[in-house]
Amino acid sequence: MQRKILKVFICLITAILISGSLKAQEKEYKINTIAFYNLENLFDTINDPNKYDHQNPIGGMSPGEAARVYPLKIKNMAKVIADIGSEKSGYPPAILGVCEIENYQVLEDLVNNPRLKNYNYGILHHESPDRRSIDVALLYRKDVFRPLFSKPYEVVLYSDSDRSKRNYTRDVLYVKGLLDGEEMHFFVNHWPSRSGGEKKSRPRRVKAAETAKEVIDSVQRVDPSAKIMLMGDLNDGVYNESVKEVLKTKRYKDDLKAPTDIWNPYENIFYEGIGTIAWRDSWDLFDQIMLTKPLTIDDDFSSYRFYKAGVFNPAYLRNPRGRWKGYPFRSFANDAWTNGYSDHFPVYVYLIKEMK
Repeated sequence: MQRKILKVFICLITAILISGSLKAQEKEYKINTIAFYNLENLFDTINDPNKYDHQNPIGGMSPGEAARVYPLKIKNMAKVIADIGSEKSGYPPAILGVCEIENYQVLEDLVNNPRLKNYNYGILHHESPDRRSIDVALLYRKDVFRPLFSKPYEVVLYSDSDRSKRNYTRDVLYVKGLLDGEEMHFFVNHWPSRSGGEKKSRPRRVKAAETAKEVIDSVQRVDPSAKIMLMGDLNDGVYNESVKEVLKTKRYKDDLKAPTDIWNPYENIFYEGIGTIAWRDSWDLFDQIMLTKPLTIDDDFSSYRFYKAGVFNPAYLRNPRGRWKGYPFRSFANDAWTNGYSDHFPVYVYLIKEMK
């Protein structure tokens, strides 16, 4: 497959008093997609006696039905991943963070599906202590990304009723590597759910945000100009305490002052009325990708810079009928297979750099 080169017309305003002219210059850019997708209960068909892994739709099916549904689920997930970003770049994502996956094996089955196999995806995965036996992971195309380091950071929570008892959740996955030879840092998150209500569960997501921020701070102490991207299903919106007060995200690029500041392009997207999840006739945007200032500089594309952020929501990912028409077309409803995809839309960011 021949790579598509993004052609961007950049308007250069020249301060020439004589003509005051507006000049347009065509440049060619290389583009890579960074994306995140909640894969909604991607579990295998095996009941692991050492894990609490049976409380999921596939685990509740008969052996025959589970054996039928599992490859269909893999096929549907592979189709979506293959499509994200391909319209612009000609390829699926260079980097893809995922959550709601059970183990390494389901990821191996996913990347070996015919829709993805030729793209030679690598897998970075660590078993987390989550009580539902779900993990986060990062998939990467080996032709454009070389991982240098990865580590899971545990989010330490305690029971509301017994402060001496642990409440286990997903880790924050940190990955450092080279995107086309350029150092990048990725944080993959799946913060605690709103079980018990938003207010009661809020401190758990604040703690997850604090965990991620501590690691980000440690990276920036070594290199304040580090190019960092935080992605995930945060189970919080762009307006919540975990995002606005802990991560201290900025809504507008112009508000970024220090290289360590974090910009959340999904704040504007949310206030434009676009979401990734729907619940009780309202939309929210729990799936987000954030960037530090060095990735947002507009006047220097000699290395990778932000170009665009979006929610990937083509027609086939939307429920086609009934009360939930237009909502994300989920894989399971009442624990039955729907031949859908996920209860979340994926999100993506395009990074571009000028072709020399």
